[in-house]
Amino acid sequence: MSVSAIIAAAGSGERFGAGFPKALIQLGDRTLLEHAVACLAPIADQIIISAPAGFEAQISELVGEGVDVVTGGATRSASVRNALAITTGDYVLVHDAARALATSDLAQRIVAALKNGESAVIPAIAVIDTVKVINADGYVASTPDRRSLVSVQTPQGFTTSALRQAHAAHADATDDAALIENGGGRVKVIEGEARALKITTQADLHTALAFLGFNSTYRTGVGIDAHAFGIGRALWLAGLHWPDEIGVDGHSDGDVAAHAMCDAILAATQLGDLGSNFGVDRPEYAGASGVQLLEETLLKITEAGYFISNVTVQVIGNRPKIGKRRAEAVSILSQALGGADVSLSATTTDGMGLTGEGKGIGAIASALVFKQ
Repeated sequence: MSVSAIIAAAGSGERFGAGFPKALIQLGDRTLLEHAVACLAPIADQIIISAPAGFEAQISELVGEGVDVVTGGATRSASVRNALAITTGDYVLVHDAARALATSDLAQRIVAALKNGESAVIPAIAVIDTVKVINADGYVASTPDRRSLVSVQTPQGFTTSALRQAHAAHADATDDAALIENGGGRVKVIEGEARALKITTQADLHTALAFLGFNSTYRTGVGIDAHAFGIGRALWLAGLHWPDEIGVDGHSDGDVAAHAMCDAILAATQLGDLGSNFGVDRPEYAGASGVQLLEETLLKITEAGYFISNVTVQVIGNRPKIGKRRAEAVSILSQALGGADVSLSATTTDGMGLTGEGKGIGAIASALVFKQ
């Protein structure tokens, strides 16, 4: 019996104040949407995302091949119906991108209940606050017994036939289980999880970061590197080979941009510097590429519990001209750092010093990291 998963991701994010769809907000090392896909990927044979109109191509590129993307509707229910139209599985999980940290275990428990004969299964956690019902004038009308109240989460699971019938019979609801209820269907409740919180505000985002192990302490570091040109050596800069340029002297490949980035990251994490980790006393790094050193730097800081927020690097020299290959270089450097955000720029020193006189090339970098 196959399982499809629908991720409702068409929300505008207005309440969050991001200025772009909420599903594309960054949470740690990936977007809310990417977290949601990672939750469902081990469970679902098919994943369908209902995307905000105009963002379909961007979201397709973000999540990669193997995930279907449809245009969302004006309401959550309409978005789910658009995705439901191409659903192929016997069972379907409906998930909100805003509940990015729901686990694969939760999804698996929902599918297990469906395979045991339930037609609708939802996760929920107990309500711990006293809840009041108020009237139109703002006065308390009643106080329900909170022992019978739960707060509902996603993903929610259904037999595909039952969910299609419910959507055909009823227009809209705040969740899909309500559509089943409106038609007289039974909805099984299983235990949810605290980390499946709905991320709607900045405060929710900070709570979610805590579940990922992030603290509120950020660290910064600065790195500088410079090398003199050396006749007969190839020039490697920002992870790229520059075939028409003169290379630089150095123990490794002399990639000043990558080296400055390594130094900045190591400084921010207090794990030494380029020399202490990859210096001339380490013969195994003779001729090593800047990309290799970035990859190994990432391994070191990851083992120490750090994540990279972003790294910026500025190349200082008369040549080569970075502009035409900037995007290519940024891609290579980012990949070496596990997809971290990287910015690359270039400048000259107006004829002054080592770089200005054309004797060499340098770079300065800064890194922002946080503890996992």
